[in-house]
Amino acid sequence: MTTGSQLRDMREAAGLSKDELASMISIRVGLISQMESNNFSQCGGDTYARGHLKNIAIRLGLEPDFFVEMYNSEHSLEHRGIHEQLADNNVAAIPREPRKISWKVPALISVIVLVIAGSVQIVISNQSSTPAPTAMAAPSPEVSVSATPEATVSPEATVSPEVTVSPEVTPAPSSDTGTVSLVLAATRGNSFINVVVDGKSAIKGSIFQGETKSYSAQGSISIYLSNPAGIDVTHNGKLLSPLGGQNQEVRRTFR
Repeated sequence: MTTGSQLRDMREAAGLSKDELASMISIRVGLISQMESNNFSQCGGDTYARGHLKNIAIRLGLEPDFFVEMYNSEHSLEHRGIHEQLADNNVAAIPREPRKISWKVPALISVIVLVIAGSVQIVISNQSSTPAPTAMAAPSPEVSVSATPEATVSPEATVSPEVTVSPEVTPAPSSDTGTVSLVLAATRGNSFINVVVDGKSAIKGSIFQGETKSYSAQGSISIYLSNPAGIDVTHNGKLLSPLGGQNQEVRRTFR
């Protein structure tokens, strides 16, 4: 029976796998396989080979020199002095191989951190942005043009042979179309409003329950409401029915 086969039999009797034994003494699994094949060429020399064998014997519950004597009789041709024995003891105490850290782990962590940071930034941006309603362009007020009536000659006018009398002319009616009035009363809730009077923005903000806002124009008044169910609208003194439901968006133009 060789040192390697004895090492394999004792490991299996202890119920340990190669991976478990390699983890316990901090060496590569491949080195365990080589040693169990009675190949100690990769141990780094007799001193390190003896140290590994002592560590393995201790983990398997055996005497530290259980495998060393077999190894010396099979593999070592050197005369072991006191200096080598002390070196064996030091190797047995701390034979550790550095563990290599794969680059994949920090790369994966970096990707996860970037994804989380991007998601948080998107959520914060969505929460902080307030939807700004697009102001409706007020249409140009229609202008009603009345043609000047033709001059009419009064039937009572007496025309003298020597004097020509000019006919009376009726003046043209005024083209003034009057004003437009609009009253917004938040009687049942709050709403975001945008009011454009004669093509110019009058207000863009919130109206809170209990508030009333009045506007007048020569041509037109355009409004945007985000909660028309909570707002009473009075147009030219006439109270209108609700322009929409709860939390709907409504745009209307009044002339």
